[in-house]
Amino acid sequence: MNSKHTARSRSPHRPARYALSAVAAVAALGLTLAGCGEKGSGARDEGKGKTTSTGTKVLWLGDSIAGAEAPALGAALKASGVEFKDSSSDGGGTIVNSGEKITQMISDDTWKQLGRDLESFRPTVVAYQVTTYDWGSQDQQRAAYENIVDTAKDAGAKVVLVSSPPIKIDGFYKQHEAQMRTAPKAAAEVAGKSGGTAAFFDASQVWGTDASAKKAQRAPDGIHNCQQGAATFAKWFTGKLGEQESFTPASVDSWAQKSWTGDERYSKLRCAA
Repeated sequence: MNSKHTARSRSPHRPARYALSAVAAVAALGLTLAGCGEKGSGARDEGKGKTTSTGTKVLWLGDSIAGAEAPALGAALKASGVEFKDSSSDGGGTIVNSGEKITQMISDDTWKQLGRDLESFRPTVVAYQVTTYDWGSQDQQRAAYENIVDTAKDAGAKVVLVSSPPIKIDGFYKQHEAQMRTAPKAAAEVAGKSGGTAAFFDASQVWGTDASAKKAQRAPDGIHNCQQGAATFAKWFTGKLGEQESFTPASVDSWAQKSWTGDERYSKLRCAA
């Protein structure tokens, strides 16, 4: 979507390069998961014949945190026969209009882009990760989540609402900390009352709830993730979605060490050791 918002930049700009230690960590992750039975009999292996399409098409929405997850998620889903479009937005991405100028501007852009994506990409699943800008009251949050469920339904798509990982609460977020805490609860409530049109994926199963814990796998900024965290999330999300949409996720080692690990956003996040 767009990245022109006035929200403070959260990643230093540095020349793109492969984060070798992070790539090695992703490789180790793939081997570990494969060793735990990830290579199921129905798994698809990239490079061994053309991947069969599942008919599932995922539109991925969120802020820059979702953006840092997107390279791995796209690789995992595509290897599994799922079409993928990343429409996350650095510095924005929220669908919640809290009444503040920044969320009015961002949410307006997000809804406009969603309309274009629904028409051009025609997703079967709209996956929205709760953003760090989903401020406002619980009523405002619920209204936005209900709106995206209804909008997607009208376009013939289901919705998956995903909670965001725990992040370091700095001065920028401090005044909105309580609102950020209620957003996933509102999302879960909306999904629960949707009659099956929407689902809620609780990402604390991956990250936990403590941003400083090793499990959270935050980048040096305490907010985003590096390659290994992206791969961990992608494996989890693809597995959850596969259960819902009845497709078999590709084995982790078929996508975990591919070119996405060199995405420039990771060097900007100082993911290299």
